[in-house]
Amino acid sequence: MPTVKTAVSIEESLFAEAEALAREMNTSRSRLFALALEEFVRSHRSRQIRERIDAAYAGAPDPAEQALQRRMRRQHKKIVEGEW
Repeated sequence: MPTVKTAVSIEESLFAEAEALAREMNTSRSRLFALALEEFVRSHRSRQIRERIDAAYAGAPDPAEQALQRRMRRQHKKIVEGEW
C-alpha cells in the first residue's frame, strides 16, 4: 500500500512517551503513529455506528409495531402455557 509522509505537531512529553513505546514495541515511530491512528479511526467509526443504532431505537414503537408486539406476547404466552 502506498504511504504518504506527513508532519504533525505534538506535545514534547507525548513525543517522548511515543518514542519510548516505539522502542519497547521494537517498531518505528511512524508505525506506532499509524497503528494509533488506525485504532482511533476504527473507534470513531464504531461510535458513529452505535450512535446511529441508538437513534434508530430511541423512539417508542409505532402503532403497527406495538400491535405486532402484543400479538407476539399473546402467542408466546399460549406456547409457554401449553395452549399451542
